[in-house]
Amino acid sequence: MQKITPFLWFDDKAEEAMNFYVSIFKNSKVGTVTRYGEAGPGPKGTVMSATFQLDGQEFFALNGGPHYKFTPAISFFVNCETQQEVDQLWDKLSAGGRKDRCGWLQDKYGLSWQIIPSVLGKFLQDKDAKRSQRVMQAMLQMEKLDIKKLEQAYE
Repeated sequence: MQKITPFLWFDDKAEEAMNFYVSIFKNSKVGTVTRYGEAGPGPKGTVMSATFQLDGQEFFALNGGPHYKFTPAISFFVNCETQQEVDQLWDKLSAGGRKDRCGWLQDKYGLSWQIIPSVLGKFLQDKDAKRSQRVMQAMLQMEKLDIKKLEQAYE
């Protein structure tokens, strides 16, 4: 078991969200699902909590009710090696949610994600300040990040 596990509080969609996320990421699986019994506090048989893995990373989800909501202050940063991976994750995770700027999106459950090509970090850390500034300016104009456009700005 990993030492630190992200804990996601949902109103009542933990199982649906878990199945959605597991369907998107490779090397992912549903773990355990615990359901409410006679004692509640949720309706008997509904999901209380669930564990799952996304690309080998453990997560814990809880149907805790409407008390708390996700905010963009916490997001999941996903390193992508290819434009195809960026495109697929962007399209799937943003469906029914919201597309934001600079590779950020919010999924239909309100959880924020950053879908980022790995090469971006290399470009932004370049010792040539003019190059990295051009890449930053290009990125600031995008919603979904485009590797070719970032590469053009870097050249």
